[in-house]
Amino acid sequence: MLTSINPVNNLPVKNYSEYTGEDCDKIISLVDDSFEKWKVESFAYRSGLMRNAAKVLRSNSEDYSLLMTIEMGKPIAQSRSEVEKCAWVCEYYAENAEKFLNDEIIKTEASKSFVTYRPLGVILAVMPWNFPFWQVFRFAAPNLMAGNTGLLKHASNVSGCALAIEDIFRKAGFPKDVFRSLLISSKNVKGVISNPKVKAVTLTGSVPAGQSVAALAGSLIKKTVLELGGSDPYVILEDADLEMAAKSCVTSRLINAGQSCIAAKRFIIVESVYDEFEKLYLEFMSKKKMGDPLDEKNDLGPQASIQLRNELHDQVMRSVKQGAEIILGGAIPKIDGAFYPPTILRNVKPGMAAFDEELFGPVAALIKAKNEDDAIDLANRSIFGLGAAIFTKDVKKGEQIAKEKLDAGCCFVNDFVKSDPRLPFGGIKESGYGRELSPFGIKEFVNIKTVYVK
Repeated sequence: MLTSINPVNNLPVKNYSEYTGEDCDKIISLVDDSFEKWKVESFAYRSGLMRNAAKVLRSNSEDYSLLMTIEMGKPIAQSRSEVEKCAWVCEYYAENAEKFLNDEIIKTEASKSFVTYRPLGVILAVMPWNFPFWQVFRFAAPNLMAGNTGLLKHASNVSGCALAIEDIFRKAGFPKDVFRSLLISSKNVKGVISNPKVKAVTLTGSVPAGQSVAALAGSLIKKTVLELGGSDPYVILEDADLEMAAKSCVTSRLINAGQSCIAAKRFIIVESVYDEFEKLYLEFMSKKKMGDPLDEKNDLGPQASIQLRNELHDQVMRSVKQGAEIILGGAIPKIDGAFYPPTILRNVKPGMAAFDEELFGPVAALIKAKNEDDAIDLANRSIFGLGAAIFTKDVKKGEQIAKEKLDAGCCFVNDFVKSDPRLPFGGIKESGYGRELSPFGIKEFVNIKTVYVK
């Protein structure tokens, strides 16, 4: 039995019967059979259905937003934004997929030689709870447009979202078995990956989950794309607009109650402006309100579960024992639910939990750097490499640092890191490999085939 629990009050929302291995095999066979017809459909046909999916999302935005908020605690305004972003990615690939996958002529000694992009088949997506609609649609939109069919193994606490997404594609007119959700626990993913009809796997989640999936898929010679989170550094140089930087950093740290792989997590400030930045950051962070995510006056809701909240607090307490100092928050509130307040740690250094580990919640780690070079060194001193940002009024210098010096897949100058359908998204090091979104994302799970005609 899979249970969705409302993190606001820790009460069950709904129970879902878990699919058996036989159920899964039957669904996989149906999705594989559907691939044979789907792969030969025209881009125009697929595009029309994908645009319909965008319309379904927008016309039912309130229902989907409420479902997300109840199942995992996202502030309702952010849930609405997430639904809209899903509609955007559907429209983006509906408009651009054919162009991205057009044959490419390559001049050789042949009378004709070219590269063509052909779908692989059934693709499994193992997705997390933190962006329960967006994570799925950024996988599904490009892959369905490419001619693949999709299977979703969603996080167990957002099973309602998993079924809602399956229903969205049906309401949009997609053939029934082009996209299906599998209601199974993590321990049963192995059987799905091992099914020979599943051709590739994409996973967004923890490093251990990525290691497990990649090891199994690799042993079966199946391609994977992994997005495994991060500990994004935000570097504040001495010439930065400190007020703008502090506001941007607070916004990024608290999106989705801090439960975002690309949320700002480590704030590295050169010492000449450290005191002023800390003052501004504390001021802006202190104004943010925690509470019921259905109340639009609140800036952040609960963590997704009591267990996750307690793990976050343990990281804070371990950091304090290692020498960090709490200057805001840092205490579990005596109220129902999985709430954790906006928290700031100062005097954070390498070797501390708040520096070395991913803080998946509203906890900011302030780190003082001697100078610009030291700040960049501290930013790169991480096992992760997903996102990074740099704040400076010297835009040319900021661009050069982002391009050449920061070790991350997504580097932003004077703004917080965000995903965008038009730009590739993914990381390096233990943040994973492969790319989602943009023309790069749609080409991850296709056969890049050479055709040579003499």
